[in-house]
Amino acid sequence: MAMVCLSDFEVYAKKYLPKTTWDFFAAGADDGTTRDDNILAYKRIRFRPRVLRDVSAVDIRTKLLGTEISFPVGIAPTGFHQLACPDGEKSTARAAKAMNVCYIASTYSTSSLEEISAAAPRSFQWFQLYIHRNRAVSKQLVQQAEALGFQGLVLTADLPYTGKRRDDVRNGFRLPPHMNLKNLEGAFEVCKMMSLDPSVTWNDIHWLQSLTHLPIIIKGILTKADAELAVTHGAQGIIVSNHGGRQLDGGPATIDALVEVVEAVQGRVEVYLDGGIRKGSDVLKALALGAKCVFIGRPALWGLAYKGEEGLQDVLRILRDEFRLSMGLTG
Repeated sequence: MAMVCLSDFEVYAKKYLPKTTWDFFAAGADDGTTRDDNILAYKRIRFRPRVLRDVSAVDIRTKLLGTEISFPVGIAPTGFHQLACPDGEKSTARAAKAMNVCYIASTYSTSSLEEISAAAPRSFQWFQLYIHRNRAVSKQLVQQAEALGFQGLVLTADLPYTGKRRDDVRNGFRLPPHMNLKNLEGAFEVCKMMSLDPSVTWNDIHWLQSLTHLPIIIKGILTKADAELAVTHGAQGIIVSNHGGRQLDGGPATIDALVEVVEAVQGRVEVYLDGGIRKGSDVLKALALGAKCVFIGRPALWGLAYKGEEGLQDVLRILRDEFRLSMGLTG
């Protein structure tokens, strides 16, 4: 079938991935209300297009913390890419480099930081961190990421505990025996998720700053109060995120929370967004409301499921071309 829009990749992935894998990627917490609202919220937002403006040249490039990318879409941190394609995060890294966008590699990758870095040398990569009870493990990962040339540290702040994803419970989801969380091998046994540190506070930002020179971006902020705290504690970027609706059900859609966060920071730090991006016009809506860039999670996995690195490039190309078209049509 011709892959015309991101929904085509979703249909393909649902058809061909094993049910437990599809359910894991698709899962939202509890009723899935927030997950679904992330998408529905975009449908309620309307453009006010201007006409008879010269749109013969449309420049869609932007910069994240000074580094130029080809258009304002990056790849959000998601775990377990080998569930989607054999080369896992290595394919993701190569696709991101080919399209000149930012890839945020997850702590819960099925490829190691070394493998991800080697797969796409001299590319624009950030590292997403979960702080674990064993702080030595987190310290080692942060310093390893900086040594390998990752250019930013993304602290996920909305996961003191793992949200209840009903299908994963029903399916007894776990990684297949031949897959490992490569960044955490030997660090601790059994369920890595149970080793997350729920005592992490804003004061731990200073601990991270003592470990690295990398800029710190806080992911998971949805309110004015937390946005202001992020600035106060020296964050250089914020990702407005509700974890794809996988954590707390009943919170706001990210595009609805964006304006509050943008107004709070007053341009002091860059603000990004993830959750619910399915079209190039969604990207433009997020930028119009103050985001510097958006990041895609599930659509990246659908692209990998379709044709690995090539499939993910296809997803990014479609978003890029739709975004450029939306810019032109809105004047």
